[in-house]
Amino acid sequence: MSGFVEKPEPVQVPGLTHLHTGKVRDLYRNEAGDLVMVASDRMSAFDWVLPTEIPDKGRVLTQLSLWWFDQLSDLVPHHVLSTELPAGAPADWAGRTTVCKSLAMVPVECVARGYLTGSGLIEYDESRTVCGLALPEGLSDGSELPSPIFTPATKAAVGDHDENVSYEEVVRQVGADTAAVLRRTTLDVYSRARDIARERGIILADTKFEFGFDGETLILADEVLTPDSSRFWPADQWKPGRAQPSYDKQFVRNWLVSPDSGWDRKSEQPPPPLPQEIVDATRAKYLEAYELLTGKAWSDSF
Repeated sequence: MSGFVEKPEPVQVPGLTHLHTGKVRDLYRNEAGDLVMVASDRMSAFDWVLPTEIPDKGRVLTQLSLWWFDQLSDLVPHHVLSTELPAGAPADWAGRTTVCKSLAMVPVECVARGYLTGSGLIEYDESRTVCGLALPEGLSDGSELPSPIFTPATKAAVGDHDENVSYEEVVRQVGADTAAVLRRTTLDVYSRARDIARERGIILADTKFEFGFDGETLILADEVLTPDSSRFWPADQWKPGRAQPSYDKQFVRNWLVSPDSGWDRKSEQPPPPLPQEIVDATRAKYLEAYELLTGKAWSDSF
């Protein structure tokens, strides 16, 4: 069992129709037919949406995504039409809301990996492959790969795991031409972002993208290159052979599996609320990633 510890009631705004409440985002449609995405401060871990929020998290995800869309616009168009707050929306939506094109979404998580860790490491240890792609001997947790690889996954519902799939499965789902475009675009975007992050002292270990089609045009959608969708590691602390320090929710994961939390991950019981020091440390990591990547102080961002 997993999902929301306490699923929130959607905010009702005149002129907007609520479509979906996800782990982090609430999705609406406006009267023009465009999508309105609102990034909350909700935190998920181990397939649970936790009862404790991380202040400013949704704004960090939104503002960092907007910054990255600008960096990548010559490679692939994005779905954002406006950041103007819809009339009648609550003030708390400011800085966390985007009005976006409605797309025909591709039913695949497009994952790029430049380093070995996570589920890729588990598969590598068993078979020396990741998503069926053969890799050389001698790699360990945190090793840089000879070149970035495309390792797609299926999209899962809230509370379920995304599952890695082979490229051949993507071809089966979307066709050979679309699969080839997804792979090429994913690796092109990852390579650009990896180089930008490296200049700022951050290793982009892996990331996932979502794409949709506007007619025949492939569009980059959802969030992009945030601590929720990517693994960011401090370059000056990178050391293969161990788990790497990171700019993400690791403080949350570590506390939940520690004796201090009193939570048994294997049970069907929901996780407990987070203590304030874990909330503060996690917020600080998200802000640090934003500031290092964009070169902007968070206090000057609004």
